[in-house]
Amino acid sequence: MPSATYELFWRAILGRKQVLCTYQAFHRETCPYTLGYKGGHEKALVFQFAGESSRRLPSGGEWRCFFLSEVRDREGPWHGGGGHSRPQSCVDEIEADVGA
Repeated sequence: MPSATYELFWRAILGRKQVLCTYQAFHRETCPYTLGYKGGHEKALVFQFAGESSRRLPSGGEWRCFFLSEVRDREGPWHGGGGHSRPQSCVDEIEADVGA
């Protein structure tokens, strides 16, 4: 059974909504693009467009991979991050994808 965070990200993808959350102690402003499992763990590929990070966040934003068990969440309006040019390897078993 998926976690409440998984369901939040699922709704955000379907409704093109932003997810504002804390991940690894940093406030992040993201739009989830891909959701599923990797190695049996809930995981999401997101476009982080604002907020904080342990690594410098480029001014245009950057793609990030989140283990959902480490997310503390709340919702917001969705933003697009442009297409990512490489095939993603963040999520093995995809159940929702903005590009689908």
